[in-house]
Amino acid sequence: MKIVLTAERCLMSNYNGALFLGFMGCAPKNLIPSPLFFRFVCPPVAMDKNGAVLAPNGTRKIEAALIENGFEVIVVPPEKIEKFARKAKAIGITTNDPLGLGPASSTFSGRYGLVKEESYNAFCFKRLVQKVNEVSDAKIVVGGAGAWQLADEKIMNELGIDVVVIGEGEKIAPEIFGKILNGEDVHGIFYGDVAEQIPVNRRATVGGIVEIARGCGRGCKFCQPTLQRLRSRPLADIIEEVKVNAKLNKFATLHAEDVLRYKANGFEVNKGEVLKLFSETSKICKIGISHFSLATVAKAESIVSEISSILGIPNKNQPWLAGQTGIETGSPKLIKEHMPGKVLPFKAEEWCDVVETSFGICADNHWIPCATLIIGLPNETEEDVLRTIELLGRLKNYKSLIVPLFFVPVGTMKATKHFSSEDLKHYHWELMITCWKHDTKWMRVLANEYLAKMPMVSRFFLQRFIDWAIREGERRLEKMLSAKLH
Repeated sequence: MKIVLTAERCLMSNYNGALFLGFMGCAPKNLIPSPLFFRFVCPPVAMDKNGAVLAPNGTRKIEAALIENGFEVIVVPPEKIEKFARKAKAIGITTNDPLGLGPASSTFSGRYGLVKEESYNAFCFKRLVQKVNEVSDAKIVVGGAGAWQLADEKIMNELGIDVVVIGEGEKIAPEIFGKILNGEDVHGIFYGDVAEQIPVNRRATVGGIVEIARGCGRGCKFCQPTLQRLRSRPLADIIEEVKVNAKLNKFATLHAEDVLRYKANGFEVNKGEVLKLFSETSKICKIGISHFSLATVAKAESIVSEISSILGIPNKNQPWLAGQTGIETGSPKLIKEHMPGKVLPFKAEEWCDVVETSFGICADNHWIPCATLIIGLPNETEEDVLRTIELLGRLKNYKSLIVPLFFVPVGTMKATKHFSSEDLKHYHWELMITCWKHDTKWMRVLANEYLAKMPMVSRFFLQRFIDWAIREGERRLEKMLSAKLH
């Protein structure tokens, strides 16, 4: 096969069906020995005669776009890349965090992080590219959510990467791969145009991810997806992909920056279309979600309740519905300056009330917010951080996870300074300790419920690992605080 697609191991694993464990790829590589990590946490995906049985959604989209344009292509796991790379002319690699510079990785690992050790994400990406270069002369084309980290000719040359694609790849990928197969010397950084027609995946995705919409439109300056306008996919295409995933995964995860704004008119929720989406897809298999907005939840309480009712939550196999969401700050000043659209249709001054209201609605309907905070936003003051700490005090009795992340200069803020562990002040540490206490309160409860569906050996190992991680986290936090105070 002349075109081969793959992805780094941290993306090319189904994490034993526990998708949120994928965030462990952002952890420092010395946190857990590699043999244990790759066996129990991040096992490889299987392969049949047609290629990898599972692949990241982004890889599947490029695969579908290439097939629609008449190309023959195969998707393979990174462990099998050597065999296929030798005969390939072009190898496409999907990456989310190739250098460990994403918010989660750069908070906990790498040069900016709390532990100065390379993340598993970065380790796996570099190892994959090195392996390809050792066995093949094929052109290496890299794209995905983390491709911005590679948009530097010096970095590309050091790693042996020929092409980096920034943005959406469905329209530009066929053009790039076509030129490579025609013998053209394609090299450099390319920017993909918005894909109005998002192709339908042929095969199953990691985590059962089914994209229902792309973009957001809220315009948070530090977040690339929110700067893109919202585009919802046809229900027929979504159902087709849910069916594909149901055959293998037995479940599907509906993915958008805010699943409640499927086919929305601006920030006005389209209740009929959202409920129809969940009603039709849940007839096929078990349904999960990826992201939701706290402002939308606060505005659309009845929809949250009806979705839980449609999905039959809670039940033995699905005690709750978890999704990522963003608190980011408790400071109205920072909301106004960096993310005024985040709180719409409410006002910035109402943000803390919106967050607490949303957490309450989630608790009432068995939804679990996995929320982020941002430490080190430009022009952040001690008062801003103290307001965030006060907000966390209002959330302590709601079952949830709240993760503080260092500010990463992307989107319209890419010229600003990257926050690092060296920039932490005493009030930042107070915020992190508050988050840690909140998370340890709920982590064991959520872990036991979440891991119940996993194979017994992996479940046993991960439960023990979580207990160890909590104790080790407390030890390291105490050590860091002691060093800071003395």
